[in-house]
Amino acid sequence: MSKMDELRAMREQRYEQRSAAAATGPAPRAVERPAPKSPEAPDPVDEPAVPLVQLCGHRSINGRTCTREQGHAAKSHRYS
Repeated sequence: MSKMDELRAMREQRYEQRSAAAATGPAPRAVERPAPKSPEAPDPVDEPAVPLVQLCGHRSINGRTCTREQGHAAKSHRYS
């Protein structure tokens, strides 16, 4: 068998497996449910999601943001 014939056979085998899996439907996923609250437990206090250090937030041309602290003295920005 030539290399191209082997590749074609592998591709057809993958296609058959995927079409068989699609016909049966997606596999059921386990749903994670939160545990019920006990009446004695106090409600947790939601703390604001404010970072301790405010970031500069300068945006580059390609949409990345600066990760230095706000009002930094450096002339360049660090993007991530």
